[in-house]
Amino acid sequence: MSAVMAVAAVVAFSHRQTPPLAATRLPVEKTQFDSIVHSKAGLVIGGELGKLLYSGDDGKDWTAATVSPDRQALITQVVFAADGLRGLAIGHEGWILRTTDGGVHWKEVAFDEKNGEPFMGAANLGDKVWMVVGAFGRALKSQDDGQTWQPVTLPAGVEDKHLNRIVGSADGRQWLIVGEGGLVLRSNDGGQDWAVEPAFYNGSFYDAIALPAGGWLVYGMRGNAFTQHADGPWQKAEMPGPVSFFGHAVLPDGRILLVGQGSVVATSSDGGRHFSFSRAAGRATLTDIALDASGTGWIASDAGLQPYRVAEMSDASGTSVAGTKP
Repeated sequence: MSAVMAVAAVVAFSHRQTPPLAATRLPVEKTQFDSIVHSKAGLVIGGELGKLLYSGDDGKDWTAATVSPDRQALITQVVFAADGLRGLAIGHEGWILRTTDGGVHWKEVAFDEKNGEPFMGAANLGDKVWMVVGAFGRALKSQDDGQTWQPVTLPAGVEDKHLNRIVGSADGRQWLIVGEGGLVLRSNDGGQDWAVEPAFYNGSFYDAIALPAGGWLVYGMRGNAFTQHADGPWQKAEMPGPVSFFGHAVLPDGRILLVGQGSVVATSSDGGRHFSFSRAAGRATLTDIALDASGTGWIASDAGLQPYRVAEMSDASGTSVAGTKP
């Protein structure tokens, strides 16, 4: 595994036997969370010790979801289908959990304590089809809305690579899987067949974005991010410093926010070609971000959750609207 990996990946390979938490309120400001996402239930977060919580009031109050059984294994990502009700939580030891009510209740559908490498990325490919990817080239697909899973055959040479995320275009036809060693896999048929992109970088990619105007942005370690438009060559983005990034948000006005090491937030207003840096509160490794249409929301990190608001938003006409960072 490369020297620098996403926080979730590092923790996922470090097996921990931790006693159950006492039945007290979980301090979300101090707990590591690796994923935060909107659903029909509100905001849903997942992280250390298998914690899955939801909030129906924009993060003011958090309720522990019902998890059956509670394995206390690290949650690396939470994702939902377009309906905001059906979703997956994936993590350490090959753990896959399924929900049908927006994240209020979760039921285990896969777990392998002895031989289960961590899953790092999950996606709904459309209708009842789901796919998860993870360590050592492992990939599974479900055709029955996540209830049962079968192995996916990926191109040769992928089996020793860690696959960090799977991301799809808005129409669900094009997909990317990104991973270590600069690995990018592409599918142009809805995730049926995959091919390896010609190498253009040898470091790890942690995530990708299907750009609103078309094309892709992939990003990862040491401030390396690349864009591709109209199937052209991958172009390196201009980044102020070598900061690794692990999560992102795309605003209604098209701006892209990346979050990563040292509480750094990188912002691009030109489709990912150039980024500027700002800093969220504290000094933490930021793992994910979820914002509403006004640019207000939450950032997840290895030090807990923190509220965040984009410093300046634009309305539909392009007029600037002032904001603040709490």
